[in-house]
Amino acid sequence: MDRKAAFPLLRTLFDTAVAAASPGQCLAPHLAKLAPPRGRTVVVGAGKAAAAMARTVEENWPGKLEGLVVTRERHGLPLSRIECVEARHPVPDERGRAAAGRILEMVKGLTAEDLVICLISGGGSALLTWPADGITMDDKQALTRELLRKSVPIGEINTVRKHISAIKGGRLALAARPARVATFMISDVPGDDPSVIASGPTVPDASTFGDALAILRKHGIVPSESIRRHLDDGIAGRIEETPKPGDPRLTGCTAVMTMTPLKALEAAAALARQRGFEPEILGDRLEGLSRALAAEHASLIRQHLIDRRPIALISGGETTVEVTGKGRGGRNVEYLLALALELYELPGVWSLAADTDGVDGIEEIAGATIGPDTLPRARAAGIDAQARLDDNDGHGFFEALGDSVITGPTRTNVNDFRVTLIIPPDH
Repeated sequence: MDRKAAFPLLRTLFDTAVAAASPGQCLAPHLAKLAPPRGRTVVVGAGKAAAAMARTVEENWPGKLEGLVVTRERHGLPLSRIECVEARHPVPDERGRAAAGRILEMVKGLTAEDLVICLISGGGSALLTWPADGITMDDKQALTRELLRKSVPIGEINTVRKHISAIKGGRLALAARPARVATFMISDVPGDDPSVIASGPTVPDASTFGDALAILRKHGIVPSESIRRHLDDGIAGRIEETPKPGDPRLTGCTAVMTMTPLKALEAAAALARQRGFEPEILGDRLEGLSRALAAEHASLIRQHLIDRRPIALISGGETTVEVTGKGRGGRNVEYLLALALELYELPGVWSLAADTDGVDGIEEIAGATIGPDTLPRARAAGIDAQARLDDNDGHGFFEALGDSVITGPTRTNVNDFRVTLIIPPDH
């Protein structure tokens, strides 16, 4: 198999995983099981899939609707009954703050006859931003930048976010009482913990103010005075904790996971099998440094070449990048560039890594592809692959070769998707 055959197949496998996670596919069947209320139906939500999820509700809900969702810039869609606001991600902005405030007002004053449909997907933490009393947006933005710069795992980032917010960590559900709250989620986090996805605005939260402060100390992050004071007050009991599992105030709240990263990987695996490859799913929650995972996968690829049969290694999760150079980062392109160097032109191996939301890091590029010809083509173009990796310039490397994967906004998010096709020489 040459690159003209390998690259389109890699892209088709990626597109299949993304399509499986589209709200039209994964949300609609669950809406049919939800009983309409006697009173009002208010739709709220946040995340990269929020607009597409809201459109799916509009297309499938039998009664009247009203509400507002907030999504990432360029991820919006025209809606007829639900308002859609675009805001900045991953660092929150005033548009997201204003939208969060309006959402809180919408759910206040509802009755037990009313229903809140909450649509949650990855990216919602940054988009649904309403700082706790005494914390400014400037302080919250600065802390977010530092958490991202330090490559703090998403679960830990969201533990901190929940404890400096007036809407996350179950607080949106408390604001909606006594209305019934039905939350539908598309998971983008390793482990699919509902309290981590978009910082769980309508579900219980087992973490504490003490946990949040410990995470900041662990990563050597010094918060602003207002944030430190808020966390200290929470630890001392002067501020109410987030609602915990078993809290009776959340009795009328339900949460349904409509799509997980594993289901998207399984869709791609089924197609790989149809195309003559034996699929092996390595896991849907792989974390750690992108370079370390590339080294691990390179070793596994060499072992599988001995099997002398076509294999598709498929994995998901969310790696991190320690940005020490002047490049633009991107965990998927960093993984691929490191993998290319580890494999060093090994024949019969073709890989793709991309983010299912269409954005690898802060770039409007989903990821890239590599093959045995990647390093030779780079040398011919005068590009030093190791130097680019050292500078965290994976995006620049693959752009120069024309091997970037560009999708535009997919309006869903089930985290990263990686696939390696291993083709023995005699096939």
